Amino acid sequence: MENNHVPSNFIRNIIIDDLKSGKHKEIVTRFPPEPNGYLHIGHAKAICLNFELADEFQGKTYLRFDDTNPVKEDVEYVESIKKDVEWLGFHWDGLYYASNYFQEMYDRALLLIKKGKAFVCDLTAEEIREYRGSLTEPGKESPYRNRSVEENLDLFERMKKGEFEDGEKVLRAKIDMASPNLNMRDPVIYRTVHTTHHNTGDDWCIYPMYDYAHPLEDAIEGVTHSLCSLEFEDHRPLYDWAVRECEMECVPNQYEFARLNMTNTVMSKRKLKLLVDENVVDGWDDPRMPTISGLRRRGYTPESIRTFAKEIGIAKNNSTVDSQMLEHFIREDLKLKAPRTMGVLRPLKVVITNYPEDQVEMLEAEVNPENPEMGTRMIPFSREIYIEQEDFMEEPPKKYHRLYPGNEVRLKHAYFIKCNDVIKDEDGNIVEIHCTYDPETKSGTGFTGRKVKGTLHWVDAKSALPTEFRLYEPLLLDEAQESGKDFLDCINPNSMEILQGFIEPNMAESKAQDKFQFFRHGYFNVDSKYSNDEKLVFNRIVALKSSFKIKK
Repeated sequence: MENNHVPSNFIRNIIIDDLKSGKHKEIVTRFPPEPNGYLHIGHAKAICLNFELADEFQGKTYLRFDDTNPVKEDVEYVESIKKDVEWLGFHWDGLYYASNYFQEMYDRALLLIKKGKAFVCDLTAEEIREYRGSLTEPGKESPYRNRSVEENLDLFERMKKGEFEDGEKVLRAKIDMASPNLNMRDPVIYRTVHTTHHNTGDDWCIYPMYDYAHPLEDAIEGVTHSLCSLEFEDHRPLYDWAVRECEMECVPNQYEFARLNMTNTVMSKRKLKLLVDENVVDGWDDPRMPTISGLRRRGYTPESIRTFAKEIGIAKNNSTVDSQMLEHFIREDLKLKAPRTMGVLRPLKVVITNYPEDQVEMLEAEVNPENPEMGTRMIPFSREIYIEQEDFMEEPPKKYHRLYPGNEVRLKHAYFIKCNDVIKDEDGNIVEIHCTYDPETKSGTGFTGRKVKGTLHWVDAKSALPTEFRLYEPLLLDEAQESGKDFLDCINPNSMEILQGFIEPNMAESKAQDKFQFFRHGYFNVDSKYSNDEKLVFNRIVALKSSFKIKK
């Protein structure tokens, strides 16, 4: 269930003050992903922040692709990002690409050269790093730093024409090699890349660096509040320098907030791509992935993710959120929405020996006891059923209240049954349980003759639908964040378990993304990739219970 309460945060307070003071008449934010991979849950936090703040103050939010690195970018990522933003429930007021501004960025770079604020440098990338200095030692100026304006203009034009190889020459801002902020030590603002761009084709072979392009994009679009994660705090002086020295008419302000870190969760796009490239997972939308597409395929709802993003809040200091918090919100969202049903994941056949062999009885059951308006469903019941293997023990421990020889339990929505015999194969494995039922104990009849302590779920063996169930654990082991081991060595080998079981026959028409609560097993979602007319495949979204508690 979505929480409509609007928690305050320092960025929201800044916006309120800016509107009150008249600094801005309208709020303009932007979500600026680089299309070099699929978005993950951390991006969802940023999406919600930008769109919801603008919506609250009747402003605008733009979706802008920061596509300045053609080597890593792809149209597939562009389309996936648009789909994810829309699925979360947001609508952008403008769709833009950094590449649409390449000519203006180039013109502004010419302005920097003419002002003596940029120069063409012949140092290699390694040499630039060596000249940069360290946190305790100032950098050393490039021998090409004092080239004349005329020579720089000529060389930059020749870079644009493609006369130089990749890495042969770069354009650098001329700022301060002794600055305590390493980002201000004559950063590279243009490099040569002879690669076809997904949006501009082969029109350009020089591309602006992010720290130069991003502030200009914000300024061109009239963004008022440029919201980014905390690692860009040290880049803010360069952001302001680029806007100022390029003489942009609009002057946006950058504000940094702590990025989302979650336990047992991979939050690096580079590492997520590695999982895909190394076939550790089944693509970007693998239900174990924290990508928005993975969460969607697993069964998370946009409402649960938006509520999660709202409740974790916006802060200045980095912290780690328990991944069980996200699970809490999907449970809260689905408890009144998801139909209840029964599925047996590890089947064990039960034969009710005193039930008529050819009889099939239809039993009535509520669809969702927490939401009576969802009505009832009819479940077939006959002589043979399936129960869970774990619901029977031949020699049970104390306080075991399920089925064992001589014990009586209730079948959910049906009757009491009592175990009389155990059938085994040649190897001694239990293959079948023989029971008797008491026809007086039918659910809903008001029977009070005696009580039983155990209630088991089941499905009718004759009409049950064969079904594949996929159960998930965190992809990353607990110790991964502190161990210092190689990332791929910390992958949980038990992150997915595939089981072949059965479900109620009334679920035959279930479609991809349909969600259900399976009695005792948790919330499940029909898989959108492998489910078909021949066989349903269910992903477990989340188990029914967690020890996690939300602070009020």
